[in-house]
Amino acid sequence: MEGEKPEYKRVLIKLSGEAFAGDEDYGISPSFLDYISREIRSLYDRSVQLAVVIGGGNIFRGIEGLEIGIDRATGDYMGMLATVINALALQSTLERTAQIPTRVLSAIEMRQVAEPYIRRRAIRHLEKGRVVIFAAGTGNPFFSTDTAAALRAAEISADLLIKATKVDGIYTEDPLKNPKAEFIEEITYLEAITKGIKVMDHTAMTMCMENRIPILVLNIKKPGNLLRAIMGEKVGSLVR
Repeated sequence: MEGEKPEYKRVLIKLSGEAFAGDEDYGISPSFLDYISREIRSLYDRSVQLAVVIGGGNIFRGIEGLEIGIDRATGDYMGMLATVINALALQSTLERTAQIPTRVLSAIEMRQVAEPYIRRRAIRHLEKGRVVIFAAGTGNPFFSTDTAAALRAAEISADLLIKATKVDGIYTEDPLKNPKAEFIEEITYLEAITKGIKVMDHTAMTMCMENRIPILVLNIKKPGNLLRAIMGEKVGSLVR
């Protein structure tokens, strides 16, 4: 692998908020931040242009607001703010431990802590070798961070969208609930949508399909998976 050129030049990684909690149910795990920073550094060393979209489920999920009497739109905005907290935590760790220049671009303006999202600015940061973290989802309620990831991947013309999960790829059912679930190595967008296989929500899947952005689903907890994926090795499940 040493000296080989990566298969993909510009990649967007979708990280779930739950991953940031590590082995806990809530909060931000310092050990996960250190781990994911090392994994991102391995891609950065290959001169891959990297963008990241983070969920906020480790702090607050918008739909949870309904359970405590908060309307859906307000709950979604609260979830967006949670993603900004995660983005700042990742930025700090990337710059402190991995020595990677990083920029947080937020779809909700908060100039004291993040730059406002501007497409051309994001692309310029990528071209200058900075890791770009997209925070606050799309800036609109009723859209998931999966959809935000697909939207940003299309806007920056990403070669690949990596959905980092806690399982090895796509299965016919949830493998954590049904050990007999079958692994799917490769599938088309339409097959995934029509068969109801949960890769990303339908809006995100349709956006990736229309813009021909391949989606790679892999296990983020296995060290080296991200690097193997961008080098073109068979890792996880591919949707295209």
